[in-house]
Formats: sequence, C-alpha cells, structure tokens
Amino acid sequence: MTQGLESKALLERVIGICERAGEAILEVYNSSEELSVDTKADDSPVTAADLAAHRVLASALAELIEGVPVLSEEQEMPSFEQRSSWQRYWIVDPLDGTKEFIRRTGEFTVNVALIDNGEPVLGVVYVPVLNIIYAGCRDLNGSGDKFAFKRDASGEAPISVRPMAPRLESRQPVELVASRSHGAGAVDQLVERIESELGAVECKNMGSSLKLCLVAEGAADLYPRLAPTCEWDTAAAQAVVEAAGGTVVDDQFELLRYNRKDSLLNPYFYVIGDTGFDWRALLTK
Repeated sequence: MTQGLESKALLERVIGICERAGEAILEVYNSSEELSVDTKADDSPVTAADLAAHRVLASALAELIEGVPVLSEEQEMPSFEQRSSWQRYWIVDPLDGTKEFIRRTGEFTVNVALIDNGEPVLGVVYVPVLNIIYAGCRDLNGSGDKFAFKRDASGEAPISVRPMAPRLESRQPVELVASRSHGAGAVDQLVERIESELGAVECKNMGSSLKLCLVAEGAADLYPRLAPTCEWDTAAAQAVVEAAGGTVVDDQFELLRYNRKDSLLNPYFYVIGDTGFDWRALLTK
C-alpha cells in the first residue's frame, strides 16, 4: 500500500511536509506587510498564507505515494463521480483556522490526512506558531495497531484519551472544548444537560482542529461540533483521536466517514475521549 514505506516512516515524511507548509504560513504571518484577505464563494476568508501552504502540500504529497490523489480546500473540487473512484487519497486543509490567523491568536493548524476507503488512517496536525505536532496512524500493513503522539520543544511522547470514571468519582468537572466562532447556543444547551446529569462542566473555547487534539491528548473529555464543517477540517485530527483511543461520531452516533457523498460538508458530530462511557444516552436525549 505504501510502496515500501512503513507507517512511522510515512508519518515522518508527512510531518516534514507539514512543517514546510508551516514555514510558508509563518512567512506571511510574521511579515510587516498588511495582511490581504480575500473572500471565497462560500464567504470564507482566504489569505496568501492559505495559498502558499497549499502549494507546498499539494506538490509534495502528490509525489509521496504513487497514484494517490490530493484533495485540498484551496483547489477546484473534483466531481463526486471522479472522487468516488478513489479508494485512497490525501485530504488537506493548508491553513485550518484562517479566522484565527487573521486575528493573530496563533490557534491555526496545517492538517493532512490519508483516507483509505472512507476512513482517516493517518493524520498530522501541525501548529506552526507553537511548533507542535500531533500525529496518529494505524499500521498500514494490516496489523491494525495504532499509535499517536505529540511532539513539541520538550520532545515526543505518546498521547491517549482519558477515562471518565476517575474524574466523576473525584467530582472533577467534565471538560468540553468548543468553537470560538460557531454553534454557541446549541453547545450552551448541551452543557446544561451534562451539568444536570454529571455535575460541573468546564468549557474551553478555541479555534481550528486543536479542539480535537485536546481530546486526543487527554486534556478534554468531549468536543461537540453543532455547526457546519467540511471534511478537510476534521480528517487529520480524527485520525489522531482514533489512534489515541477515542472516536468521532455524527449526531446519529455513526462513525464519521469521508468521500461518501457529493457534498463535502460534515454532519454535526461529537469527538469522544472515553469510548467506554455511555455518551450516547446523554447526548441523544
């Protein structure tokens, strides 16, 4: 499948590509020139940094595994008729969190995932401002083994989701992450429901796919996304979450999967850390 590249070796190649895309983003981010922001057809913003990162990623990933196409947010979208023939492909958000980039919060990422038969099997989320990598992969040679890690200035360490039982037994608050920009009203209602069942809830707001990564590293318990997203927004971080022992399900509690329909919009979804906890009974009331 990977033409001689073992899973970890392939992951390291993707990390290197993401770091180069991050360098291209930071050139714009740290420039003294006034940032120019254009608006795409869907009213979302795009900057020179989005396009610079896209150019790095699209060309490098296209050469990584022969015959595996690249789907990037910053390109003309292939038709579903064409995409439906893809068993494997790279899906890329060159700069996830463009609004955060424009606001200069630092909460933006480079997202790259490898999709195999609708499932994200390898993912890298790179935070250029902080030089942090979140990465996850399942063994691409058939064993089913998974591994996930975080790499920062202090080194590299495995990451995993955390269990709910010890937190509830010690009356620690349930920790949610939520979007800074979208779906606040629906999340507030959900928080009230969780508080009535489980006790105190702490909610942390931030941008980009970092929210999924906090669940993956055991720094949060749940990320409810009750507002629109696209498939390139979630695929890379979902691969990390699943490799770390968590799951991402839609509002019907079906696994979130990719390239199954003409639209590239995701349904609403939940990112769950402890898969042994009965979140379904709580969230689908």
